[in-house]
Amino acid sequence: MERRAIEVAALTKRYGGVTAVGDLSFTAQPGRVTGFLGPNGAGKSTTLRILVGLVAATAGSATIGGAPYTRHDRPGAVVGAHFEGAFHPGRTARQHLRAYAPLVGQDDARVDTVLDAVGMTGAADRRVGGYSLGMRQRLGLATALLGDPSVLVLDESANGLDPAGIKWLRSFLRAFADGGGTVLLSSHLLSEVEQTVDDVVVIAKGTLRHQSTLAELRALAQPAVRLVSPNAEGLAEFARTRFPDAHTAVRVGEAEIRGASASQVGAAAFADGLEVHGLSEGGESLETVFLRLTGEEAVA
Repeated sequence: MERRAIEVAALTKRYGGVTAVGDLSFTAQPGRVTGFLGPNGAGKSTTLRILVGLVAATAGSATIGGAPYTRHDRPGAVVGAHFEGAFHPGRTARQHLRAYAPLVGQDDARVDTVLDAVGMTGAADRRVGGYSLGMRQRLGLATALLGDPSVLVLDESANGLDPAGIKWLRSFLRAFADGGGTVLLSSHLLSEVEQTVDDVVVIAKGTLRHQSTLAELRALAQPAVRLVSPNAEGLAEFARTRFPDAHTAVRVGEAEIRGASASQVGAAAFADGLEVHGLSEGGESLETVFLRLTGEEAVA
């Protein structure tokens, strides 16, 4: 498999007065699974669509193996892309793939190969209209693989997969990357792809917030006290009033309080009569780090 990197350099896309992507630069390397992460509306899909020639950039560049997607002689044999989209409900998976195969220079034998690769041989002759979201995701990946590419660009492809499907996708992408392939996998949930990716690119509001290995992202986790209470409203009020100077993330029934010890938090909760079902001291969760980087963190 030819090793090709994805390189995005000073990429900008404006729609009138709205900047969807602003001066964005990052790299996804061969042999690695790169998570392209950010909240909904962060500019992920716009960036990926520019990368595969579906949208024109206002400024900057996005290349695969040193060239834009449209400059490759057979783009479908270089890059396989999957974006959430509609399949004809009356067609079977096999019919769908056979319609696309000639467009990327492949025949029916390749259709059988990709159906087997994504575990859909048994469902290949069922109509797509009866598929679950997870099965449609597998069919989208099979479509991306038709041209036998060395680069995969996948937009929210883990969405809708059950735990078994997530495990399968992780194994599949790991094998693809280990063979020298490049994978760029977008998601708005770090927890959804945390065990799948090697590297992370975090964006928000169209701009880069962080790029590193997953291990380096974990190292950003700060010491924190985790407090759990069935009184969600009381917990939020407690964190806000008792620890106003602490950096505190609050979700329903759970708070992470950074800048205080477990003994301080426990004593304050006892004094306030807050019912506590869990109190532990450790590092903040990786999801909290992600939310902090993107500015989406809920603060009491």
